[in-house]
Amino acid sequence: MSTYYQIFGGKINVVTSDPSNPIEGQVWYNTTSEVLKYRALTTAGAWASGGNLATAKYVLAGCGTQTSAAAFGGIIPPGNTITAATEEYDGSSWTSGGNLGTGKFFLAGCGTQTSALAFGGSTTVPATGTGTTEEYDGSSWTSGGNMATARAELAGCGTQTSALAAGGGPSPTATEEYDGTSWTSGGNLGTGRARLAGTGTQTSALAFGGEPPTTATEEYDGTSWTGGGSLGTERGGAAGAGTQTSALGFGGATATANTAATETYNGTSWTADTSMSTARRLLAGAGTQTSALGFGGYTTTTQVANTEEYSGAGDPVTRTVTGS
Repeated sequence: MSTYYQIFGGKINVVTSDPSNPIEGQVWYNTTSEVLKYRALTTAGAWASGGNLATAKYVLAGCGTQTSAAAFGGIIPPGNTITAATEEYDGSSWTSGGNLGTGKFFLAGCGTQTSALAFGGSTTVPATGTGTTEEYDGSSWTSGGNMATARAELAGCGTQTSALAAGGGPSPTATEEYDGTSWTSGGNLGTGRARLAGTGTQTSALAFGGEPPTTATEEYDGTSWTGGGSLGTERGGAAGAGTQTSALGFGGATATANTAATETYNGTSWTADTSMSTARRLLAGAGTQTSALGFGGYTTTTQVANTEEYSGAGDPVTRTVTGS
């Protein structure tokens, strides 16, 4: 019987963690996750399964990249249990990080895994907005400056020292800007809404979707919001990744059902792309338009721990070999 080495002239490396920069055609066995993986080019945008969150949750926040993400807050089973837990993703699996100072859900997040910001949200069920802000250094959370307008179900983007908060209840048009110390008022959204998604930077942001389910998209220039191209699928409770001119929107719920629909934005219009494997709403996202992460959320019946990794067409992607 021929071996992989005899056929391809190379050996399969056995490693405890995925290579940081694998090349096309490289194959390896990850002993930690106990899976065989390989690197290949995609011919179309595609979602692939990633490592599950340690705890199923929804109405959580996230930030970072596909290979270095953070997930924090949310509601976990059983019932409406609010969590302060933080989890960190390395491209293969999630591990525990430092807990938020206060458990909350329907919050927003931005930044990186080692320099994150969590703001707004609710500490009680039913949801009532809070203005608290917390900053993460990769190990622990500390208090930041409070928002001027307490709110939940908002969108956020930017960095720990240059963040943007938009929409949410009970102030669906309010926008605030964070400088690493304090929040100040920005230009109001043209269309007030909650459960919207956001991505980009403080001076070049994108806000889209929201409740009730809408296709509305708005672009922020650091001063004011203007209308952008409408989503192809109306939705609220979706997630986003990328920049104002190169964004990815995915998941959420229409007026009748959860959706797995994925769309890409080029700064002018949205285009339908490959759908997620699991339709869900109130999930979190991280990454870029061509290398994104979607995790958590709520299906028709319960919170989920599912993580999916997105790779744009023509980009290299790490895939897992599965049995037939």
